[in-house]
Amino acid sequence: MIKPHLQDEAFLADIEAARAQPERLHLWWLGQSGFLAQWQGRHLLFDPYLSDSLTRKYAGTDKPHVRMTERVIAPERLDFIEVVTSSHNHTDHLDAETLCPLMRVNPNLRLLVPEANRPFVAERLGVPGDFPCGLEVGQETTLAGFKFHGIPAAHNDLETDERGRHRFLGYVVECGPWKIYHSGDTLLYPGMVERLKPLGVHVALLPINGNRPERRVAGNLDGREAAQLAADIGARLVIPCHFEMFEFNSVSPDLFVERARELGQPQRVLRAGERWSSTERA
Repeated sequence: MIKPHLQDEAFLADIEAARAQPERLHLWWLGQSGFLAQWQGRHLLFDPYLSDSLTRKYAGTDKPHVRMTERVIAPERLDFIEVVTSSHNHTDHLDAETLCPLMRVNPNLRLLVPEANRPFVAERLGVPGDFPCGLEVGQETTLAGFKFHGIPAAHNDLETDERGRHRFLGYVVECGPWKIYHSGDTLLYPGMVERLKPLGVHVALLPINGNRPERRVAGNLDGREAAQLAADIGARLVIPCHFEMFEFNSVSPDLFVERARELGQPQRVLRAGERWSSTERA
């Protein structure tokens, strides 16, 4: 099994060390689509999956979720989180075994979800229906100093509920002068670039595991598409995700790196538990 770059005590020590540079944006990859962002001492978790719930759920079935990378950190040790996002209802993006411990150790935690998913989220987590904060495409909301914009995601389709509200979202998040785009799970769709480009994304966090029907799960951008999307929206940096978690649904990042280099698109492949920090002003 793959060992994280930093894990447990070493990971927490790196978070503490980063607090000494509050003027810089810090990002850690937690595996799958999970990221931790730190800006001026505040902390935001994107779509964390920090359990083995899916491995247990699918054990002994014809779709085993065999874990490739060890867990970076137990969720109950992250007792300094202000905001958590869920881009959609799939368990690797809305994991009760991750979110419930986080809520227990962070009593003032805010949870941001697609508005269409709020009843489902509340039921899964056993919380009041008004606890999750809902966001819709084209809306903005500010939580703990982070400003969020709702962006449609196609997984595999731009699915909406009976009121036309999107069930799959990405988020563009303003951290002071910095703008991070966390796409959630998505394919390319018409108008995607035109919607994102005016927002001035600095760092794009994009999946690269691709869309292969034989996996029998909804698909994502592949590495070449992720690099191209980052270039098309003018992102200063693209960081890939959604690989090296489950054996049946992973890829090498090599094609992503190759295409990014062809395009002249700055990129950084992180190991689980590894930090990226800004070196210049936004």
